[in-house]
Amino acid sequence: MAKTSYYDQFTEEKYIKFNEMLDKLPYFCGEYFTGVDMRTSILTKLNYATDFMIFFDFLVHKVRGFIGKDITEITLDDLDRYVTSSEIEYFLRYLSFYSFNGKPYRNGEKAKARKLSSIRSMFKYFYNKDKLKENVASKVATPKLHDKAIIRLDDEEVDVMLDVVEREKKFGSEFRDKYNLNTRDRDIAIVTLMLGTGIRVSECVGLNVDDVDLKNLAFRVTRKGGNVTVLYFSEEVRDAIELYLPWRQERLLKAGLYSDVDALFISLQNKRITVRAVENLVKKYSSTANPLKGVSPHKLRSTYGTRLYRETKDIYMVAEVLGHRDVNTTKKHYAAIDEDIKREASTKVVLHKKN
Repeated sequence: MAKTSYYDQFTEEKYIKFNEMLDKLPYFCGEYFTGVDMRTSILTKLNYATDFMIFFDFLVHKVRGFIGKDITEITLDDLDRYVTSSEIEYFLRYLSFYSFNGKPYRNGEKAKARKLSSIRSMFKYFYNKDKLKENVASKVATPKLHDKAIIRLDDEEVDVMLDVVEREKKFGSEFRDKYNLNTRDRDIAIVTLMLGTGIRVSECVGLNVDDVDLKNLAFRVTRKGGNVTVLYFSEEVRDAIELYLPWRQERLLKAGLYSDVDALFISLQNKRITVRAVENLVKKYSSTANPLKGVSPHKLRSTYGTRLYRETKDIYMVAEVLGHRDVNTTKKHYAAIDEDIKREASTKVVLHKKN
């Protein structure tokens, strides 16, 4: 029997969670998700289901006509009778600070806009099916979104981060240094691969040993949505992976698991390393380079994308390598070299011309 791939296992887990959530939603949500099934990924459906659950929880606690009802008892007639654009605007205000399943949450403008988009999608679907008399959600304005500064490491910070990963003593604690020395070769390979290729953290942890071709400096990666593509890496990345592989082999051989574990990057428990573990190690090492930036794996991706653009000035190449379907996404997040533009602009205006 063929082994289940990381991506297939990840998808299966999300479907299980989605189906569990669907059982707690009103019956008509099942019809909605059936209608949008062919054009939405499981992650999108799961996000929509979460947003719906928060919205319906708000209704049964805050809105006349719903208070006291169980969420599963809500009908489309209830939405027609009791939900107006004012209730949805109230919901957006409520999201600033709210409680859900006994836990407090805060939502900023971006999270509010996403939840409004989910609700609009549902109302539009049933309005187009003639099951709602009015699409009240379409009357609600999207929260104004303010552009955030693109966080990335500059060249010097990249050097500092890599230097920290490679050092034997780095944290001023004998216990921490001993622990990190045990995973140093693996951590070097992970950080170098992410900085050198711009792959997503989920793509990194999903790599198997047989996905990597060291001879041809190539590796096979499963992108978001399940598309499989081949990317290439530098000799520097190859060297880091070659340094790590003996560590991996030795651990698995000692545990008698060498033929049972496909994952390229493993934990100290000899299992596939998790997304959270990679996030933590990136945070740990990057904080020494610049503690104020709060660098995540996605910021390493931004760093690679920006550096690639600066070297090539080819936005389409950057989009292709990063796996962006829309080049506008690349322009917005990876090629906005604000610092360079501002620095160049400062030299263009001369106040006092010398004769």
